[in-house]
Order: sequence, then C-alpha cells, then structure tokens
Amino acid sequence: MERKRSTALVTGASRGIGREFARLLAANGHGLVLDEFARQLSREYGTTIRCEAIDLSVPGAPQQLWSRLESASIEVDTLVNNAGSGLYGNVQDQDPTALERMLQLNVIALAALTRLALPGMISRRRGHILNVGSLVGYQPGGPRMAAYYGSKAFVESFSRGLAAELEGSGVTVTALSPGPTESAFEATSGAARSIIYRYLPKADPIRVARAGINGMNRGKASVIPGVLTKLLVFAGRLSPRSIGVAVNRILLKEAAH
Repeated sequence: MERKRSTALVTGASRGIGREFARLLAANGHGLVLDEFARQLSREYGTTIRCEAIDLSVPGAPQQLWSRLESASIEVDTLVNNAGSGLYGNVQDQDPTALERMLQLNVIALAALTRLALPGMISRRRGHILNVGSLVGYQPGGPRMAAYYGSKAFVESFSRGLAAELEGSGVTVTALSPGPTESAFEATSGAARSIIYRYLPKADPIRVARAGINGMNRGKASVIPGVLTKLLVFAGRLSPRSIGVAVNRILLKEAAH
C-alpha cells in the first residue's frame, strides 16, 4: 500500500520561527495544519493546507483543535509546538489573567497537544514532535521574567523525559532552544526594555527554524542553534545557581534610555 503523505501541525505559524517552520515543511512536501497563517504556501509549494484559527491560551482549546482534526480524518505525523508568549515584570505586578494565559500556552497547550498526538504516532510507529523552548530553559531563574523562564524550563525537562519514554517506539521528541531571535517577542512581552533583549544579538528565524527541522529529522533530543547560544547554555549549566540568578537579575533590568 502507498504510504500517506506526512501531515504536520504547526502552532504559532503566523510569524517569526513558526512561519519559517511552515515554509520548510511545505517545501519538503508535508501537508500542513496551521492554527493560524496564510494559504499562500499551498500555491507556492503545491501542498494541502488546512487553517485552524484557535487561541491555545484558552483552557480546552487543544482538545477542541484535536477534535476538529479527528472529524476531518487528519493524521498528524509531525507536531511542532511553537506557539508561546512571555511577560516582563515582577510577578506581583503582572496581570493575573495574562499570567495564566501565558502558562496555559507555554506549558499546558504544549503538553496537551503532545499527549493527543502520541497515540496515533505510536500506533503507526512513526512521528516527530518538535517543542520550541528557549535558551532560558537552561537558566536557574530570571528575575522580572520568573514565570516565563519557568515555563521554558518545563519544555526542556518535559521533552527530555518524553524522548526517553519513547525510545524504540519510532516516535522522536526534539527540544529546540534558541536564544533571542528576530521576532515580535520582545515587543509583545515587554522585554524589549531589558538589557539582554536590547543589546544581545538576535538570530535569524530562518536559520533557527532550519536547525530545528534538521535536528528533528535526525531524531536529536536537543538542538541549540548558534555558537553564542551554546556558550550561554554552557555558562548557565556550570555556574552556581545563585550566581546565575544574580547575573540574570542584572541582564533583565530595564536598560537606560
């Protein structure tokens, strides 16, 4: 029997790294399901695209999305959990609803979609899951972005544990941990005011996405793109946690105008 063409679900595909994930997967012949984004990829690459506009920061949204896919008899062989958001500022000053929605998107939606995708992938003995974390997932903590740093630490730990669970199943899990990347993240999160996001060089989202897809296709458990990012991860792992937090406190201060 002819094997069905692989279908990829990409969340947060409207811009930045997510947009480039979608382009690369379409160029490689994957059918696409996008939670948002344009249909021009269908014209450019001749692949089938289904757009599902849904807010994954709302409780229950992952299950609603998956129900739609099951109703359409869509089998997802590649899941790219790219959607995420951040919040800058002390926790006590952050809007409680915004904080809850960030954690819902960065943690709960990612874990829920992964859980929903796994049974089909395991039964078919093939599949890829690419979870987009961050350099900060390796850091001991980030004053003024404490919840965001914590959510990305979850992505790193969850992905590594799950990858070990799935050994021999035909399904791989890859955590992509980029550093600051050209995107709207700094503006939407408020972190553009901080020293680290104002002065640290930003990576090209095309290169970051390509590194993630290549690592995923090779079954790598972890992808850290860029020499500077690797150095910062190395420093975060080796330095005493108290020193790491103290350094991050300085880097996450508001930059002088």
